[in-house]
Amino acid sequence: MQRNGTATGASSPDIITILGPTACGKTSVATHLAATLSLRQGCDIAAEIISADSRQVFRGMDIGTGKDLADYTVSLNDATGTRHICHIPYHLIDIAQAGTKYSVFEFQRDFLTAYQDIAARCRVPLLCGGTGLYIESVLRAYKLVEVPENPLLRQQLEGKSLAELTAVLATYKRLHNTTDVDTARRAIRAIEIEEYYRANEVDKQHHFPTLRSLTIGLDVPREVRRQRISHRLHHRLEHEGMLDEVRRLLETIPAEALLAYGLEYRFLTLHLLGKLSYADMCRQLEIAIHQFAKRQMTYFRGMERRGTAIHWIDATRPVQDIVDEILTLLPTTWTTFSHE
Repeated sequence: MQRNGTATGASSPDIITILGPTACGKTSVATHLAATLSLRQGCDIAAEIISADSRQVFRGMDIGTGKDLADYTVSLNDATGTRHICHIPYHLIDIAQAGTKYSVFEFQRDFLTAYQDIAARCRVPLLCGGTGLYIESVLRAYKLVEVPENPLLRQQLEGKSLAELTAVLATYKRLHNTTDVDTARRAIRAIEIEEYYRANEVDKQHHFPTLRSLTIGLDVPREVRRQRISHRLHHRLEHEGMLDEVRRLLETIPAEALLAYGLEYRFLTLHLLGKLSYADMCRQLEIAIHQFAKRQMTYFRGMERRGTAIHWIDATRPVQDIVDEILTLLPTTWTTFSHE
């Protein structure tokens, strides 16, 4: 099913956003869009990508997060049939040390630095990712502050199950992203943030500009998405060396830190610690990723209800067809982005 939203009206957007659930092909679409813009404008680089992925910020976490850095090199023919190799610059990937924490506040801060740098060079910023709260914090100009730890609250919440913590989180009026809250540690941090916002006046503490976005959602039928997720998981395990990646990380990072990152890093760590057999790891991880993709789509639908217009495109179509449709959504007089 395709749902169309009015993205930008007659005005030119400040940014193009490409979102969607895991395994829908976001990176490939974004890089081909960037390459096509470059060819059409007759320059080496016309667009740069800003990643909106909560785990791709970490160095050394490559296979499990699906960085797919090879996708940032695109081979395309121009109108004359001449082949061009485009190397698309990217931002907010490999910027933090694995084992540390990275918050929405830090993402919004780092996004703005990258956005302003790209805009200053008259290039098109493409925001691409699947972490809904990161994307919404930019598109709805959230006013965020850096939230300190609350030792007393953490002590009170210690020992509660993930289900209990999620129920607590659901009682807060301020929207919080639950897409990535798949461990007790993350849920406690989310509650900590909500309590800080409840107790402090934060609206005037942090300014973020309002950006006009042409927002594209890549829609994949549920069964196709499930097939892609399953195939990709087994390929990463059997051919790409994802287990070896986690082994290397465990040499320098405490297991507790990797467990907190959830999904691939949680289940592979449990297997390497001897707490899950290989078969159980594969089965439970596959289920968890399917559930994660479902939560992502739920979040994106929530974004639409909260006022973000998303133009949904069938992601099973050829990549260049998707890119061509995106280009038709830009104003007819548009030739390059104008940053005011």
